[in-house]
Amino acid sequence: MDLQLKGKVVLVSGGGAGIGSGIVVSLVKEGAVPIILTRSDKPEFKKELDAMGADYEFHLIDLNNTDQIKPIVDDVAKRRGGIYGVVNNAGCNDNKAIEETSWQDFEKSLHGNLTHYYELVRAALPYLIKSKGSVLNITSKTALTGQGKTSAYAAAKGAILGLTREWAAAFLQYEIRVNAIVVSECWTPLYAKWIKTFDDPEARKKVITDKIPFQHRFTTIEEIGDNTVFLLSPVSSHTTGQWVFVDGGYVHLDRALT
Repeated sequence: MDLQLKGKVVLVSGGGAGIGSGIVVSLVKEGAVPIILTRSDKPEFKKELDAMGADYEFHLIDLNNTDQIKPIVDDVAKRRGGIYGVVNNAGCNDNKAIEETSWQDFEKSLHGNLTHYYELVRAALPYLIKSKGSVLNITSKTALTGQGKTSAYAAAKGAILGLTREWAAAFLQYEIRVNAIVVSECWTPLYAKWIKTFDDPEARKKVITDKIPFQHRFTTIEEIGDNTVFLLSPVSSHTTGQWVFVDGGYVHLDRALT
């Protein structure tokens, strides 16, 4: 299926690794032009994209420095002739439990996981209006299921769900679509690093995958990427305001199923 994304410029925060890299690869396969906003350089990933013949850009930015976002967006739009899409993806579960987190640290975590979502869309909005483009927010099941010991991250991810619906409503007048993908247990390098902190990593993995109803396995970054690209694309032309769960049934199915 042609997703009609060839040559379309898409901003991707946190696009250099993990879920973001899966999204970027899916965009490249459709001929889109990913503009990757990332904290650190990724030479190996760049080699992979070059081998695919990709047209892409890397912009090194700490998204906590939110004022640096708009100049990048404006420069890209000027050089590339506009912007079609935004993928808000960057973030990290920093395990800020209420028992040991001051309100100042809570707000710092919110800033690191939420504020740049707002600013990237705000900066891109004039260009999205012209292109009648699309926004896709990546969020987490923690916003809906809770997890324990991660109040700040859960709050940020819940706010992202709210912004998805708010923006979908606010941008109807511009014919801009806004959707979210809710991620549950997706295997990434960061996830693998966390698993290794347990005394028996393989046993811990099994505890988790046993609770994922469909096929008892982790979601892959490729699955998140492909679903993201479809929802972004003009082929998904009458889909907006949706929270799409790419999670093997984790949130909605009884995890006691065998």
